[in-house]
Amino acid sequence: MLRLYNSYSKRKEVFRPLTDKVAAMYNCGPTVYDFAHIGNLRSFLFSDVLRRYLEYRGYRVRQIMNITDVGHMTTDADAGEDKMSVAMRREGKGPAEVARFYEEKFFEDMDALGIQRAWKYPRASEHVREMIGLVKKLLKRGHAYLVPEYNPPQPSLTLREGAESVSPLKVRGEEKGGYGNSVYYDLSTFPRYGKLSGNKVEDLIPGARAEVVHEKRNPYDFALWIYKPGHVLQWPSPWGAGYPGWHLECSAMAMKYLGATLDIHTGGEDNKFPHHECEIAQSEGATRKPFARLWLHAKHLLVEGKKMSKSLQNFYTLRDLVAKGYRPREIRYALISSHYRETLNFTLEGLKGAGAALQRVDELVDRLHNSPPPPLNLRGGVRSISPLRVRGERGVTKLITKARRAFIAALDDDLNVPEALAALFRFTRSVNRTLTAYRLPPTAPDRRLILKLLQEFDMVLGLGIGGKKKTTLPVAVIKLAEEREAARQAKNWKRADELRAQIREKGYRVDDTPHGPKLKAQFSNNQ
Repeated sequence: MLRLYNSYSKRKEVFRPLTDKVAAMYNCGPTVYDFAHIGNLRSFLFSDVLRRYLEYRGYRVRQIMNITDVGHMTTDADAGEDKMSVAMRREGKGPAEVARFYEEKFFEDMDALGIQRAWKYPRASEHVREMIGLVKKLLKRGHAYLVPEYNPPQPSLTLREGAESVSPLKVRGEEKGGYGNSVYYDLSTFPRYGKLSGNKVEDLIPGARAEVVHEKRNPYDFALWIYKPGHVLQWPSPWGAGYPGWHLECSAMAMKYLGATLDIHTGGEDNKFPHHECEIAQSEGATRKPFARLWLHAKHLLVEGKKMSKSLQNFYTLRDLVAKGYRPREIRYALISSHYRETLNFTLEGLKGAGAALQRVDELVDRLHNSPPPPLNLRGGVRSISPLRVRGERGVTKLITKARRAFIAALDDDLNVPEALAALFRFTRSVNRTLTAYRLPPTAPDRRLILKLLQEFDMVLGLGIGGKKKTTLPVAVIKLAEEREAARQAKNWKRADELRAQIREKGYRVDDTPHGPKLKAQFSNNQ
């Protein structure tokens, strides 16, 4: 029985979706103004493993992940500069160019890390109509209010010639000043605000997390619709041209595709406040129904024991790590190997360990794929019994049953991936020990059963385990191996050792087996 920790109730709860065997899940997605960093990727990977495990358990998952291309302020509140404007100024491009470029790079990262595509990826800029409709409901029900504002004439961001805008309003070099209306949520009408994060409205310090706007009824009320004539992205609305607040977007898009109440809403721990608190207030204020039945949050990530920062030179994107020679599957392993509710200390040494761990499993898989048939029993002409069966009747079946139970028990307990990985490696060691002890290859039926279980586990882990890997060995390495084998046959051990060293320098190793030498890629952080 799957139990997940609900950040809202602060306890583990049995997962029971509203619709039988269908899980409606919303995951906070990227703001497409820059490359995703590994902290973002950890959150996306967590939702991917959750989605995979739900499917493994027989659920059909309707997964939505938003694409934010407007309205996300640099402060994560509703004051300051829009992140898209920052990117446009940095790169000298129009908003559509910036958004589509980084959206494309986001999907490239997802594919490289083996993250399965969501059911839909709605863009904020394409759902402004739904956001305006949500604001109308909140105004009608007394949860929101208008603030007339005056903005003096100011130059907007001038786009270079040919730059494309995602806004339905034309971008001009100079915007006229004048009066318009921003719309704010009145938090005094929603007493449950703060239950998710533990923040109390009366404890919030004006000006610390919220911009002090004197026209607001309360300094901690947040923006639903923002009137700002100089802003490059604007849409017409009943309150004047403007753009939506960041928090509004997720509520509108989640409810459009998944209904008033979601089964699961995920995000990073930093999304709890103010973003998810505001989502709850908006959605429940409009529908008077619970917005999400389960809230799940992935904890912060440290890099080499410190907060990730460009100034500390420990700020990594997937591309940064790949450029250092690490493979995406090693990065995926490192980012999912800690429990999602525990702080992950991401290190380059840990990435090397991830590669070594994956290599141990890969070697067993290669051994199973490439095992020759058991030798003939010369006296009876009958093939030998598999070493996995001489341990006792149906030995391989018992090993598989035990490993599967441990794997499921770990993931049923709040998606405990570290324990699930431990179950995988216990199984790997048991099979390897048995094969080594008896010095016999397993039978074909046993090989199929073991490989099937490894592939079954990988349905959840997404690490590329279990399949037969097609590798092409360099001709130069093959020639060195052949020359070394000739030296060994001639008992020229010194020359054989020299050739082994040359093979190692090229990134490969040679293992001497009863069936002859075997060439394998030697794990290193340069592979």
